[in-house]
Amino acid sequence: MNIKQFRYSTDNLGYLLYTNKSAVAIDGGAVDTIVAFAAQNSLKIEFAVHTHSHADHTTGLKSLLKASGAAYLDQTALLEKGSLKLADENIHIISTPGHTKDSVTFHAGNFLVTGDTLFNGTIGNCFSGDLSAFLDSIKRLISFPQNTVIYAGHDYVKQAMAFAKWLEPDNKHIDLFLKKYDPNLVRSNLEDEWRVNPYLRFNDSEIISVLKQKGLPIATEWERWQSLMSLE
Repeated sequence: MNIKQFRYSTDNLGYLLYTNKSAVAIDGGAVDTIVAFAAQNSLKIEFAVHTHSHADHTTGLKSLLKASGAAYLDQTALLEKGSLKLADENIHIISTPGHTKDSVTFHAGNFLVTGDTLFNGTIGNCFSGDLSAFLDSIKRLISFPQNTVIYAGHDYVKQAMAFAKWLEPDNKHIDLFLKKYDPNLVRSNLEDEWRVNPYLRFNDSEIISVLKQKGLPIATEWERWQSLMSLE
């Protein structure tokens, strides 16, 4: 399975997943460049889908459907299907509520398209208000192998690393993470995330120590998660 990243607006990131001659557009706000790329590579966009229903991720849908002839699958349809098939390869749909109730993650090959659930270096805001579901979603995503590549819904890398540096000023991995950052192809793997992303490390002794120093509850995993989220 191949993946092509498209930047639109200021920091939004959309994707085309493709194999052979078929493709799926995820958060396809970059309509013109997505359609042009598909045409240049003789790809038929079979489906247009979204990681969640926030307006900055659904923008351009009507134009994309008109230009490509793709079929639209909303969040309910995606979860009912459970996967999308391109040629002989599957794109698995994982329910990851928390940022929104309808958030999903797409899993294909060795990568995840995580929308606003998991960013490179941070996570999304819990607009759903369901912190427990958000924790379960994050735990589901970080259970993947460490070489799994994360393709997120926004480029917030610099802001994320500024916060990480504030929280852990002696974390040498933060500068290394920034050196690898490429605004033209924003991605990271879970191994890198485990080193710098504080929101994944609620059971890490160093993060627990930081939370303790700030006088925040740390007795249980749930308390540590809530404490981390309170730092937003």
